[in-house]
Amino acid sequence: MTSTTATTRVCFQLRIRPELLDEYIARHTPVWPEMLAEIAAAGRRNYSLFLGDGGQLIGYYETDDDEAAQAYLARSEVAARWEAEMGRFFVGLDGRPDQAATPLAEIFNLHDQLTAARGAATESTPHTDPVHEEGTAS
Repeated sequence: MTSTTATTRVCFQLRIRPELLDEYIARHTPVWPEMLAEIAAAGRRNYSLFLGDGGQLIGYYETDDDEAAQAYLARSEVAARWEAEMGRFFVGLDGRPDQAATPLAEIFNLHDQLTAARGAATESTPHTDPVHEEGTAS
């Protein structure tokens, strides 16, 4: 059975307080096992965090239903405890980090564009049957 659910890719950014960078990294090496389980149970997968200069944090994950994943984590006692502890690490954040991060607009995805290009190439290729073309000897 083939799933028709489209994967949603979510990328967000936050800024970590420079004086807390080392502690933030230590808190993620590793993340609590029960929090990892809640992230997976929420339906998020392929989740990564990337750290840039000046404490710029970029997060990325995939999900089939981001609203449902957000709602699941909003109800989770484990996620509430984790986010309460993580909130102090971020600059200019109002609310829980998992709920208040600034989402980024996706403007390019290699897989999607290759798939679209293949589909367009297939649609524009003439489908001829040389055996049954007019004027062809059979």
